[in-house]
Parts: sequence; structure tokens; C-alpha cells
Amino acid sequence: MTKHIKNSIAILTLFLVAKVFGQQEPQYTQYMYNNMSVNSAYAGSLGHLAITGIYRSQWVGLDGAPKTQTLGIDSPIGKNVGLGLSLVNDQIGPSNEFYTTVNFSYTIKASETHDLSFGIAGGGKFLDIDWSKGSNKDPDIEFQENVNKFLPSVGAGVYLHGQKSYIGVSIPNFFTDQKYDDIESTVADERLHIYIIGGLVFDLSENTKLKPAFLMKNVSGAPLVVDFSANFLFYEAFTLGVSYRTGDSVSGLAAFQVTNQILVGYSYDYTTSALEEFNSGTHEIMLRFELKSSENGVKSPRFF
Repeated sequence: MTKHIKNSIAILTLFLVAKVFGQQEPQYTQYMYNNMSVNSAYAGSLGHLAITGIYRSQWVGLDGAPKTQTLGIDSPIGKNVGLGLSLVNDQIGPSNEFYTTVNFSYTIKASETHDLSFGIAGGGKFLDIDWSKGSNKDPDIEFQENVNKFLPSVGAGVYLHGQKSYIGVSIPNFFTDQKYDDIESTVADERLHIYIIGGLVFDLSENTKLKPAFLMKNVSGAPLVVDFSANFLFYEAFTLGVSYRTGDSVSGLAAFQVTNQILVGYSYDYTTSALEEFNSGTHEIMLRFELKSSENGVKSPRFF
């Protein structure tokens, strides 16, 4: 099979998979360290300044496959108030989408062990499509003009969290704006996304903890997508785990607490969909910096 024919089949397969699973928003394997990207109520919940960066290269070896870079900064700014900034750059085919979102949260005491946070988010997306890029070029005159526009966004979420558990529900954007559709190679309406996130921490022994977590995404007109993960934390310093995304991939995860303030993580996704034959997997690198003192980290450790 020649490289040209193989690439053509891969592109067709990519369209078919996208048609079924409808990836309209960036996705992450290490979502448990990046909850503010889907839920504004997470902002400030760690109790100190946190800066999280993620680089994701999806479906390596497939032309036009997604590449995503994200930076999240959040911190409490007063009693019961949190503020965060989320920046995301998402590239797929001829499209580049840059999201900038400001997240605000207000927290009340829900019980002796848990707080309840309410969040709102506002911002927008810069949509840039250059039709001269990519393998498929539609001859229709409509697609001869490039797209460059700003689309506003407004979202909201709730987040119930304690020292060893959390659950949240959110809609990152209530507006059904426009985005690049890699199925039809055109601009299409973005559909409403509803996210549910959750996680627990179990003490298996004095030095070993189990951290199961999930992220559920519901998009109108597409099947429900759920990420399940189970991470083992050893000596509160080294993490190993596995993850499964329905209809898409299985993953291995690892993270290391380099210092009290710096966490480094890596994940590899093995594709289980019809794209398996045409790519060599997905790589994701995560770096988190937390401005916390050693004393506070020992007194009240946070595991997500």
C-alpha cells in the first residue's frame, strides 16, 4: 500500500471516527489535574496559587491530527472567592482555535468535610481557518475565503469538594457558536457540552493511596464519552495509573512530585478506535507549580 493511499484511508477513517464520537472540544488524559478547563467552580479550590500547563500531541503520525497546548492559573483572592485564567491553543487540520477564559468561583461550607463552589466563566475563542492548509481542499467558492473571527463564551459550574473527594457538573459554554468541522471540512455550529467530573482518594496503606476518577462528557447528537482512571500514589511523591476513554483509547499515566511545589506528569494513549492502524498513539506532558508552603502541604495535603 503506497503512502498516498494509506494517508487517504487514514483521513477518511478520521472523518468517520469524528462523525461517531464528535470531538468538538480539546480533550485530556490527565484531566484530573486540569479540572478548571471544564468547570469554572474549580478556580481557587486548592487554597493557593496553582499554575498548570499541558501539551498534548494526539494521534501522532496522522496528518492534521489535533495538537493542544493549555495553561491554567488559579488562586483564592479573598474569603470564599477564587479567580482563574485558562488559555488553550488547539490545532486540527487547517484550523487553529485559541480560547481565553476568566473563571470566577464563590465557595460556601456544605458540611464539616466538604465545601460547595459555584462558578461562572466568561471569555471567548479566536477561530482561525486557513483553507490552504491540510490535505482536503474544497473547490467550492465558499471555502476560498479564510475564516478569522472572535466568538464569545459564557459558562457555569458547581463543584463539591473535600480533602479526599470531589464531584462537579458544568457547562463550559452556553453559546452554540462556530468551529471548524473536520468531518465536512467546513465551519459548523458548536454543540452544547455538559461535563460531570468526580474523584476519590482511598488509603490502601500508610504509604499507598488509590485515586480513582472520572470525566463524563455529554454532547447533543453524539454518544456519551466517559474517561475512567485509577492512579496509585506512593509516598505522596510518585503516581502510576491507567485510564480508559470509551470508544477511543487506553492509557498509561505517571507523575512525580519533584518538590513540594512542582509536579511533572506524562501519559500515553494507545488508540482502540478505527484509527489504530494509522497512528502511533498520543503523548501528553503535564507540569504543575503550586505556591504552597511545606507546612501547609503536610497539614492539609491535596491529592487532586
